[in-house]
Amino acid sequence: MQQQRERYPDDSMRWIGQSISGVLLIVLLAIHMIAQHYMVEGGLRDYEQVMVWLRSPWVLAMEIIFLGVVTYHALLGARSIAYDFGLPLAVQKNVNRILLAIGVVTFGYGLWLILTIYQQALQF
Repeated sequence: MQQQRERYPDDSMRWIGQSISGVLLIVLLAIHMIAQHYMVEGGLRDYEQVMVWLRSPWVLAMEIIFLGVVTYHALLGARSIAYDFGLPLAVQKNVNRILLAIGVVTFGYGLWLILTIYQQALQF
């Protein structure tokens, strides 16, 4: 019982983080859909238009934030699902470590990819 009380504030913050990241996902996805599909003739940017669009530092920042929010939201959701199985505390700690490793690798690869594409857009 004592252990649950100590963990309660952490769980509340994770729930709030999940909720905030969900709202951010909706906003960022809406911006993406509007910019990529409704602001261009024909409903879809071609390669040249995408490269011009990606030159903006604002777009770069938005893409990096989007990557971080998607990664955080997905992994926190996976953690919640795993915890719903009533895993022992030792297994929960391993789940946390594994998900953290997945998150770091995912974000690192995504960041590398975004920056590589951004560099190509600057040279286009």
